[in-house]
Amino acid sequence: AAAHAFKPIGFMGPSARLLHSSLLNPRSLCPKAAPLRTFRTSRSSMQRQVEMSSTVGIDWAKELLSEHPENNVTPYIANLVGRNLHLKKAHPLNIIKKRIEDYFTSRDAEFECKDSLYPVVTKQQCFDDLLIPKDHVSRRPSDTYYLDQDRLLRTHTSAHQTELLKGGSRKFLCTGDVYRRDEIDASHYPAFHQMEGVKILKECAGMEDREQWVKMCSEDLKDHLEGMVDAIFGPVEKRWVDAYFPFTEPSYELEIFYQDKWLEVLGCGVIQQKILDGCEMKEQHGWAFGLGLERLAMVLFDIPDIRLFWTEDERFLKQFKDGQITKFQPFSKFPPCYKDVSFWLPGDWQENNFFELVRNVAGDIVESVELVDKFDNPKKGKTSHCYRINYRAMDRSLTNEEVDKIQEQVRELVAKKLNVELR
Repeated sequence: AAAHAFKPIGFMGPSARLLHSSLLNPRSLCPKAAPLRTFRTSRSSMQRQVEMSSTVGIDWAKELLSEHPENNVTPYIANLVGRNLHLKKAHPLNIIKKRIEDYFTSRDAEFECKDSLYPVVTKQQCFDDLLIPKDHVSRRPSDTYYLDQDRLLRTHTSAHQTELLKGGSRKFLCTGDVYRRDEIDASHYPAFHQMEGVKILKECAGMEDREQWVKMCSEDLKDHLEGMVDAIFGPVEKRWVDAYFPFTEPSYELEIFYQDKWLEVLGCGVIQQKILDGCEMKEQHGWAFGLGLERLAMVLFDIPDIRLFWTEDERFLKQFKDGQITKFQPFSKFPPCYKDVSFWLPGDWQENNFFELVRNVAGDIVESVELVDKFDNPKKGKTSHCYRINYRAMDRSLTNEEVDKIQEQVRELVAKKLNVELR
């Protein structure tokens, strides 16, 4: 997990699944798509990222889905892109984002705020430039949504770090939606939002004593982030924990004591000099941090299910006011509907392939998928898994009949696409 920007606090840890976008076309189960606008596809991904705002209406299905053999973006994911929850006024994610931006810009007016960069990046931007090893799990199609052999949906906002540095930015916050394949439960979703912060210290320019500039960068970093935490949570007890990330050295995690327990808030560190050298900044030094907006918002607003951030239900949206932290009041708790599915595993089984399949069939009415039983048959040399799928809509009661139809589709597709033997 460390190879994703500062682990990065929240959701979507390492996962392992590969599901081609041609699996199915559940338009009726997909979230509402963004307004449509097409554009010339001859431009490079880098040009688009600089010149195009993700707030512009784009035909994301046309842009992201294809028959390319490396493409594993599904229609469900394509319809999440462009929703820009972090830009919607009075949305919990926007409230947190603006509070952090206000803290940094009021402290130092030179901080730039980037929040609309194009979400498609290259392997070079997302991994190579950040010194993430070639064999790291985060590069696998089981973890990441690829458009082709080189382009992907960003897995962290750190993917824009080197481009912004090369473009002359020296103090900036970069916020955006990021995408990862992962398990299904109340705190995991394939799309979520991150903020990356970077500062290059002028006073460290040209320093040859590494110990000295690392100390200065670390002290400045911790001072900024402790102040940021107080601006978000109020004065709280804090502690720093040594960590490891490929792109910073030394690296830290910041934890706070909040609501009677220690909560991990963010990851950070002094930027690896090799990264800055690659940006033609050989004599400059600085720090970076990364955090997940959903994680902070779930704690501050008492939001129990990550799916709620994506709802368009007014009973949710109207509870929040711009600039205010308001505790979420549950408007309904509809009954769950549990369905089990059991099967013998194929030799190349990747559990997150199954999670992705279920999500694409059921959309946001699936609340969780849990492995409830595992059986090894030494005579057959096979392993059986039993998964319990919890179907629960956030806006209505589901009928057993409609869930049965979805469950049957899951059974058919898991046998057909993942080569399991149903039990």
